[in-house]
Amino acid sequence: MVPNLVVPTVGDYEAARAAFSWADARAGLDGLPGGRGLNIAHEAVDRHTAGPGRDRVALRWLRRDGSVTAATYGDLARATNRFANALRDLAVGRGDRVVTLLGRVPELYVTVLGVLKNRGVACPLFAAYGPEPVRRRLALSGGRVLVTTPALYRRTVAPVRHELPDLEHVVLVGGDGGPGSGGREAGAGGSGTGEPDPGRGGPVLAFDRLLAAASDRFTIPPTDPEDRALLHFTSGTTGAPKGALHVHEAVVAHHATGAVALDLHPDDVFWCTADPGWVTGVSYGLVAPLAHGVTTIVDEGDLDAARWYRILEEQRVTVWYTAPTALRMLMRAGADLARAHDLSRLRFVASVGEPLGPEVVVWGREALGVPVHDTWWQTETGGIMVANLAGAEVRPGSMGRPLPGVEAAVLARGPDGRAAVAPDGAVEPVDAPGVAGELALRPGWPSMFRGYLHDEARYRACFAGGWYLTGDVVRRDADGWLWFVGRADDVITTAGHLVGPSEVESALLAHPAVAEAGAIGVPDPVVGEVVTAFVTLGPGHAPSEELRRHLLGFARRRLGPAVAPRAIAFDQDLPHTTSGKIVRRLLRARARAADPHGSREGPGP
Repeated sequence: MVPNLVVPTVGDYEAARAAFSWADARAGLDGLPGGRGLNIAHEAVDRHTAGPGRDRVALRWLRRDGSVTAATYGDLARATNRFANALRDLAVGRGDRVVTLLGRVPELYVTVLGVLKNRGVACPLFAAYGPEPVRRRLALSGGRVLVTTPALYRRTVAPVRHELPDLEHVVLVGGDGGPGSGGREAGAGGSGTGEPDPGRGGPVLAFDRLLAAASDRFTIPPTDPEDRALLHFTSGTTGAPKGALHVHEAVVAHHATGAVALDLHPDDVFWCTADPGWVTGVSYGLVAPLAHGVTTIVDEGDLDAARWYRILEEQRVTVWYTAPTALRMLMRAGADLARAHDLSRLRFVASVGEPLGPEVVVWGREALGVPVHDTWWQTETGGIMVANLAGAEVRPGSMGRPLPGVEAAVLARGPDGRAAVAPDGAVEPVDAPGVAGELALRPGWPSMFRGYLHDEARYRACFAGGWYLTGDVVRRDADGWLWFVGRADDVITTAGHLVGPSEVESALLAHPAVAEAGAIGVPDPVVGEVVTAFVTLGPGHAPSEELRRHLLGFARRRLGPAVAPRAIAFDQDLPHTTSGKIVRRLLRARARAADPHGSREGPGP
């Protein structure tokens, strides 16, 4: 570990930024032997197997049925070597895309790392996708190999396989028992021995047979740090899904940010709850912890408060990376459930995926014994860019500060809410604190995406004036902490005020009756937009006019009349992306369809 990556105190922040360089961070990794380049899988697995690290548990899977499966770094090295050799036997190699459609099963991790060893491009997809999202992403990816389960294949791929001419091989994991059911013979139209899939085209292979037939010895070929390694699709809620391409050099940022933002050390037991079908589940559920040689917990089960607390206690988790939605669900389960478990080993908790309300930070101190540290990044950034750092002051509600090696700016906005770009391409940074503007990052960090697959114009549009434009609107306080306002197309303009929907949602979530909230702006001829909130009530609470008025007053007391919602609609079925985020454009469509229960207040002061 590079010493200057550690930021132990607030006073050291500026010194750490001044001392940091990505070249030093690169020196904290081994590189391929003989100066043959940089490969993510080598840094995550093989470099640990030369000494006692080979016997350390790398991944520990907690099955739905309560059983536990573990793999040491040595086990993982051998299994990933076998898969790399299996791909080579299929004539799948450098730059070829291999897609996974799997849950949190061992085979997914073996596949991704084996692909990286073979210099292919790993493309994980979310296993809960239906046939159309899978078809679109498979077609866009040009994937030659798909690794999935018989059940998922039958449901989502077999009906559309004739529309996927690039897909040559389907590799099935487990039997009809579903994901992770073990080394049973593959089904879904093939014998598992390479027989054709009748009427669909292409062979169907069995994962366990492929590995059994392959050697467990593999030498990673020379790998250029700029070789493509990972293809992550965004959720596509604002248009067609975008395939963000990342390269092997990204491991430099994964390793560095794992130390700076998550405080990872080799003796840690780490749990990242993100699904591996998303970028967080790969960057911080796989690459970053393995690059640090830690033991990573992988839970196949669904979110259940009692189960999660039991995992934290029994697995002696020290560092936990999860999502605000999950933390709010634990909050609703009550602090007594948390106190019933020994969480004394838990020293650091961080959150990602959506804005973290201040009430969750405070709850973390009370229920978990540690505050929750918010972090911010995107699929395109590939790694954490802004965070509340370990050992430093945590400002509840703030995204935190840019990490060492990350240069951020707040840019003046144009009429469309995005950064104002002059005809010559120039942009204007805003230095004054408290002014909302688009968050921009200076390109050059190692995990920055290198393009959108098949869409160079869309990629170029992400940059202006020497900055990467994130599309997120933020404010910076006088001390340099950043505060999330909202996506540029979600920010509400009402009576001349810029209102971030997350701020409104966070205030409503502080009420014990509210389980979930989504805020939007509804067009209004007088004030521009009226702040409107959709609220899901928790168990034991029923919609009523009295409760609506109470919530309006509650929000006004917390936010002030200029920011508080003027209208509240009760809605027990808020629309979400597959990663759990509220889809505000669908809320706007609902608001256009009908006035929400006639609940709007008068214009007020």
